[in-house]
Amino acid sequence: MALRVSNTEFEHREIELKAKPAHMLEISPKGTVPVLWVPGQKGKEVIEQSLEIMQWALERNDPEHWLIQDEHQSGAMYDLIKRNDGVFKFNLDRYKYPHRYNLSDPLVYRQNGEHFLKELNVLLEKSQYLMGQTPCLADVALMPFVRQFSKVDSHWFEQLPYEKLKRWLRDFENSNLFVSIMAKRALWVSF
Repeated sequence: MALRVSNTEFEHREIELKAKPAHMLEISPKGTVPVLWVPGQKGKEVIEQSLEIMQWALERNDPEHWLIQDEHQSGAMYDLIKRNDGVFKFNLDRYKYPHRYNLSDPLVYRQNGEHFLKELNVLLEKSQYLMGQTPCLADVALMPFVRQFSKVDSHWFEQLPYEKLKRWLRDFENSNLFVSIMAKRALWVSF
């Protein structure tokens, strides 16, 4: 979404993770997605983390002001992203994939993750987006994880009393930007 919003030209390559292309593994041996390859860029030519890719794109062009300039607000935004990427993602992974972690009761992790959802809902009771009246990097960085959490048991999620959070998520899912990014693409095949 950040690449699109920043008007960055890019080639999107959809891959099958079970059959990773040799070129992908050549430029990024860790073999995870996303990977942004910027041939000819001085310094870091391969960017392998979602947040770093978003920052790279928005530092070049940020027409919707997703990068907050106010130092205090920016710090709060990055703190929220850090907690999402740490504690919330820890609980999400164990709730969504209990078999990977040899867990018999993923509901403990759902309950732990719900604490973060409640916190997000409190923020959204104060404003339309997490940090104010317009979307910012935090909204776009957190939304995919909240979406994943909601899909594990969508009936349970819809029963939650967090109406502002559910509206925020639906608004993103129904946005032209998100719909265009999520359009199904043919798998990329290298020759």
